Amino acid sequence: MTRTVRGRTDHVVVVGAGLAGLSAALHLLGAGRRVTVVERDGLPGGRAGRLDLDGYRIDTGPTVLTMPDLADEPFAAVGDSLRKRVELVPLHPAYRARFADGSTLDVHTRAERMTAEVERFAGAREAAGYLRMRDWLERLYRAQMRRFIDANFDSPLGLLHPDLVRLAALGGFGRLDARIGSFLHDERLRRVFSFQALYAGVPPARALAAYAVIAYMDTVAGVYFPRGGMHALPRAMADAAADAGAELRFGQEVTRLERSGGRVTAVVAGDERIACDAVVLTPDLPVAYRLLGAAPRRPVRLRHSPSAVVLHLGTDRTWPELAHHTISFGAAWRGTFDELTRAGRPMSDPSLLITRPTATDPSLAPPGRHLHYVLAPCPNTDIGPGAAEWTDLAPRYRDSVLRTLEERGLTGLASAIETECVVTPADWTAQGHAAGTPFATAHTFAQTGPFRPRNLVRSAENAVLAGCGTTPGVGVPTVLLSGKLAAARITGAGGPVGRASTSFSALEALHDRA
Repeated sequence: MTRTVRGRTDHVVVVGAGLAGLSAALHLLGAGRRVTVVERDGLPGGRAGRLDLDGYRIDTGPTVLTMPDLADEPFAAVGDSLRKRVELVPLHPAYRARFADGSTLDVHTRAERMTAEVERFAGAREAAGYLRMRDWLERLYRAQMRRFIDANFDSPLGLLHPDLVRLAALGGFGRLDARIGSFLHDERLRRVFSFQALYAGVPPARALAAYAVIAYMDTVAGVYFPRGGMHALPRAMADAAADAGAELRFGQEVTRLERSGGRVTAVVAGDERIACDAVVLTPDLPVAYRLLGAAPRRPVRLRHSPSAVVLHLGTDRTWPELAHHTISFGAAWRGTFDELTRAGRPMSDPSLLITRPTATDPSLAPPGRHLHYVLAPCPNTDIGPGAAEWTDLAPRYRDSVLRTLEERGLTGLASAIETECVVTPADWTAQGHAAGTPFATAHTFAQTGPFRPRNLVRSAENAVLAGCGTTPGVGVPTVLLSGKLAAARITGAGGPVGRASTSFSALEALHDRA
């Protein structure tokens, strides 16, 4: 039996209307709690926000949506449905990979299509290896989801379960790069199914093989795009919460918590005091701990994930070789991860994620215009240039990224830009993200599962944490689960996830047929 908040929990204040906070709010509402959500920005979303710039509607956070069944769970908690609120478009291909040698691979989520694509790209032996790897990914996901991802831990003893043996038997505690290499020999294919480790803040050569579960989400479960942009998801969640009775207060920043003994009794935002019986805190960990007045002691300092420079580009043209999501791999690989995580300098031969949302939804840009989002991983400010240094570094690095893309075939990109917004670690720092990264603490072994910063804190008996810095971790599906797990700490509710909700059966059938 996992620990829960004791005492009265009738009225819960959720600090932050990002994906984690809104997920927590919906699950709390479904359990009969009165909920007030307090958000410093003027709109919901948190990291998944929106920027309106010269007629372009720009997603400021994640651009990849997987596991829509997990996104549907908060809606289902209040008798609602994501499918009724948001049109989700399955992406085919999920990604397009472009390599330095000029070769191109479309990543499909349907087994038959991807097997044929791998055979075209690298031959029959690699296609057979892909099928074996796909089976392994599915078994890996089943072994992890209920016990190790969608789970609250009170101590490492919570790992002691037969599923741990299954995970070990699947090679989950080996190295990701080596495990993928046991199925695929083509180095380009190995990149496609291991680069996702960087989402967790660890190079593939040092990441646990268990983190191949992210590749499962991306390359097997399917990638979707919400019509209207990724921000449509938190907007729909906020609407569902309001319809279920939540009070949403935007444009109010929480400055302190009032306490009586070991309990939080009120949340103070500006001049307003909001009495509460429990509180869910979703800001980045340093902000949450500052509000609580204490941070948990850890034997080793937290290590943070690499950061990113993001170029939001509104252009008067596009390039047909770009899919909705395109990964442009440089010739270098292992050395670039050393630059990111050890040397502390930007990648000399970067691999870049290019998202073209107007390929799926042209309404996100003015007529005849196109929106491109370029994400370039870079060191966080703990090991790389500090926030202040990025003021001078940003224009040069922006120009370097554009030159790289033009050299890789996007000729005329720089001259096609009509409007732009460049986001650097300095901006992430200004938003309160530790180490200047939006990807929070890295998923090293010592910062995973029960070893990750917990969502219950000793400094306040009725405060719970949610968000990517706590359990289960970084990424849209896991952040949504963090809200659910935080709510369960308050309500005592539980139950396995990983099963698609009934409302998504038609959507999944559509994805399979496409």
